[in-house]
Amino acid sequence: MSQTALNLIAIGIFLMTMTSLLGPIFHIPPVVPAALTFGILSLATADTLSWNSRGVSLLLDLFASAEQRQRIIHHEAGHFLTAYFLGIPITGYTLTAWEVLKQGQVGRGGVSFDTQALTSKPFKLENMRLTLERCSTVWMAGIAAEKMVYDNSQGGVEDRQQLKQALMMAGLPEESYPQKERWAELQATNLLTRHQQSYEALVEAMQQRATVAECYEVIQQYCDADSEKIAA
Repeated sequence: MSQTALNLIAIGIFLMTMTSLLGPIFHIPPVVPAALTFGILSLATADTLSWNSRGVSLLLDLFASAEQRQRIIHHEAGHFLTAYFLGIPITGYTLTAWEVLKQGQVGRGGVSFDTQALTSKPFKLENMRLTLERCSTVWMAGIAAEKMVYDNSQGGVEDRQQLKQALMMAGLPEESYPQKERWAELQATNLLTRHQQSYEALVEAMQQRATVAECYEVIQQYCDADSEKIAA
C-alpha cells in the first residue's frame, strides 16, 4: 500500500480515537467512529487497488500546508537542477496531485525524464555504470535539496525505493546500498551548492509553473553567476 494511503489510514485512526473520546461529551453514538474508520479504510484500499492512490493524494493535497507545498517545490527543483547538469533530458514536472491528474500521469508525479534517451547508446558496461551514477545522484537530489534548505528531509521515500531497485537490478550486493545512497546524496549536495543561485532561481520559476524550456533558460542565466562565485 502507498505512503499516501497509509497517511489516510493514520488520519482515520486519529479521527476514530478523537470521536470515541469526545463521543460521551457530545452524545455521539458508538457506531459513528466505527463507521467512519471502516469508510476511510475502504476508501484507501479501493483507491490503492483501482486508482493508483490518486484519490488519496488529491485528498491529502487539499490539506497540505504552505510549508509542505514549498518543500515539494524545493525537493523537485533539486531533481530538476541535477538532471539538467548531468545531461538527463527532462520532459516535464508536476507539483500537486491535481496537476498529476490533469496530465494523466500514474503515481505521484514530480519531475519526468526521457529515460529512453539514456539507453539509446550502444550497450557498454562503462556506459551502464555512468548512467546508474547519474540517475542515483538525481534520485537523491530531492532529499539533498530539502536538507540544504530545511536541515532535514520529509520526502524521498519513492526516490530511495527507485535507487534500491536500480542497484538491485545492477546486481550490486545489498550491503553496499547505504554507501551508494550516501555517495549519491553527497554528489547531489555538492552540485546544488555549486549552483545555488541557479537552484534558487529555478525554485522561483517552478513556483510560477514555468515551462521546461523556460526553466532551462533560468538555470543557464544564473549559471555564469554561480561560476564567478566559485572562482572567487
